[in-house]
Amino acid sequence: MEWKLERAAPRRVRTEEQMLWENVMRVLAKDMKQKRGQGSPTVFDSVHTTYSNFKSNFWKRLSVEVPVASSPITTRWQQSQTRDLAACSFGEEHSILDLPESSGSVLKIIPERETLTLGCGDKARDGTFYLKRFSDRNYSTLQPEVKIHLTGLRNDYYLNILDWNFQNLVAIALGSSVYIWNEMHNGIENIDLSVSCNYISSVAWIKEGTCLAVGTSEGEVQLWDVVAKKRLRNMLGHLSVVGALSWNHCILSSGSRLGRVHHHDVRVAQHHIGSLHHKQAVCALKWSPDGRLLSSGCSDGLLTIWPHDLGASAQGQPLQVITQSTAVKAVDWCPWQPSVLAVGGGMKDGCLHILDINTGKSIQTPSTNSQICSLVWLPKTKEIATGQGAPKNNVILWTCPTLSRSGSFSGHRGRVLHLALSPDQTRVFSAAADGTASVWKCG
Repeated sequence: MEWKLERAAPRRVRTEEQMLWENVMRVLAKDMKQKRGQGSPTVFDSVHTTYSNFKSNFWKRLSVEVPVASSPITTRWQQSQTRDLAACSFGEEHSILDLPESSGSVLKIIPERETLTLGCGDKARDGTFYLKRFSDRNYSTLQPEVKIHLTGLRNDYYLNILDWNFQNLVAIALGSSVYIWNEMHNGIENIDLSVSCNYISSVAWIKEGTCLAVGTSEGEVQLWDVVAKKRLRNMLGHLSVVGALSWNHCILSSGSRLGRVHHHDVRVAQHHIGSLHHKQAVCALKWSPDGRLLSSGCSDGLLTIWPHDLGASAQGQPLQVITQSTAVKAVDWCPWQPSVLAVGGGMKDGCLHILDINTGKSIQTPSTNSQICSLVWLPKTKEIATGQGAPKNNVILWTCPTLSRSGSFSGHRGRVLHLALSPDQTRVFSAAADGTASVWKCG
């Protein structure tokens, strides 16, 4: 284990925090001038008392109390977090960037086993994958096993850009690239689609094998062999962003922001075998574990349950249409109860809805008092993990069937947009809007 010293880089742009500080200083200076009068020999200097000076002096005083590390240390320039402000989501679930502080000089000592840094250019849409693996001996169970810094992660509530397959490969889209992390061997590969798309909007692994489905901002659905880094085929049909993908054996279902769901049989040349229509954008698609039902969530708050009818036309009739008060994005089927579906409420709802699909009614609806951006069932511990928005931006664990809170994982400073479960069902991968990701032990 190696001790490393990190020095955060000063911002080149003024953050909201700094602008707020400057406003406070101006008001304070004006008030003190009025109280002291014109003949006062000393007047508060609102120009030179900047936020960075205040924070620098604060950390200097604080560092006096911190003992000097006896282990060898190296200095690393902290990777800056670039964010694409154009990545804001549409509709009622507006994107809100929660920027981390990096003003002034901040020293952090972190036990670190290894560091991997990958970059793919200087363009704003490009991504960088920066990984740290922490020592289990020096951290409690509430700390992540791995911390990852991501550059290029879009703060868009309606995308689904994270998946973890049975071969222990994690796929996450950053800008126009997909990064494949082999957690067992710490290997990282990337697939660059910058030539064909502006950004990648969804990813989904086939259940068996190393075939990855990729949805793009231009409406394409591509299949990639990640081992050979070769594109197998490009399936057209959508006219807008493909924000959701779900596999049912060799059938891939894709949903777009124009409300279309297309079924693709990837084994045949004429891949398009059926379509479903919605009035608003599709932001969630999930086939049930037994493959009999398909759930689709839309930005208009409609959760629709469809039968296994791959030849469905525009006249196809759903089994259930359940109205929610906010957009339906966080959706997952219960692995041990095929008729139970978990749905996360949006910003105006904030409730975890456990639904009985046979009746269309809620079994339980605990409140989280924040936006639920993602969720995943934990079969090994019979729990549900939900990725939360402001104010806490944490991951909450819920015990089934009582749905009492059994724990939480904290550390993100932006809403937890994506969650994925490891193949052994003992770890959860979380990715947040602040450009950080973590792997948590949950079983």
